[in-house]
Amino acid sequence: MRLQCLVLALCLGVGVLAGGKYSRDVNEPKRSGSDEQTVEFRVAKLNQVWEKAKRMQLSPVRQAELHSDLKIQEKDELQWKKMKVDGLDENGEKEAQLRRNFNVILAKYGMDGKRDVRSLESNSLKDHETKDGDAFDDPRLDKLWNKAQNSGKFTSEELQSLKREFQHHKDKIHEYNILMDTVSRTEEIHKNVISPLEGDAKEPVLQQKHTELKEKMRSLNHGFERLRKISHEGFCEDSEFREPRVIELWEAAKRSNLSTDELDSLKEELRHFETKVEKHNHYQEQLELSHQKLRHVESLGDEEHIKRNQEKYNTLAEKTREMGYKMKKHLQDLANKISRQGLQHNEL
Repeated sequence: MRLQCLVLALCLGVGVLAGGKYSRDVNEPKRSGSDEQTVEFRVAKLNQVWEKAKRMQLSPVRQAELHSDLKIQEKDELQWKKMKVDGLDENGEKEAQLRRNFNVILAKYGMDGKRDVRSLESNSLKDHETKDGDAFDDPRLDKLWNKAQNSGKFTSEELQSLKREFQHHKDKIHEYNILMDTVSRTEEIHKNVISPLEGDAKEPVLQQKHTELKEKMRSLNHGFERLRKISHEGFCEDSEFREPRVIELWEAAKRSNLSTDELDSLKEELRHFETKVEKHNHYQEQLELSHQKLRHVESLGDEEHIKRNQEKYNTLAEKTREMGYKMKKHLQDLANKISRQGLQHNEL
């Protein structure tokens, strides 16, 4: 009897150890390959994208940006898995949104398997030919930018700030076109659905996609109108913010019927966020400089010197990725907060 108890205890002990190991395997980054490299993400397809990106030789800053985008996607996908277990995404809206976001990431970094022929021009000016002086691949943006540059209304520092706003708007147009392309392809699939019941189930998802497209177009129109006004009139002396993403959030907040107290509170939060964005921008600049220095040192062939600079570069790259993720997560939280509070006021 005592022998049986001992055997049972040993079995239970092994089971507990195995269970602990299983939990760690699930929650900790795994290692793969003969060199035991740490896997970056807990979602397999995101790891595949990251490994492909490393072979593409993206610039250090762009690679760090991709890493941050994938970390945000990972966070959202893991949250969705919990939602699905709890039965909170019955119509598949969240799943469809995650798929769209993933497709946007692939297209944004040229990893969607097709040559990027999405032009950034407006629908009314598709015959526009890019000239050497064009900075933003869009005739309306280029015209505004040239006018601002030659107006004499801006200091060199203000022109740099304005250029960042123009570049941000260009990126938003690109993402809108990617999303529109994704929705168009989804609609083609939707038309070919055989089962009427399946088609009815997908209808809310398509409606949600069209709503998202309309919101992005509205945001683009507001953004362009702001650029047009600044290009004609110059910056206001009482401009609240300098960073394009912060400005966009603040403009959205002012349109969302928030109370004066809520706007004051949000303004303070946006100031802290802007400091975070500027710090991240600084780290991106340092990362690019560090990469240039590393390439120079490698050309000299001093192994010890190369090793030191590689370690510095790796540390800086890791810090830049981490800051990028925190900044984008904060941006996501602020956008959701403004949208949610504005909706609540509209309902009242």
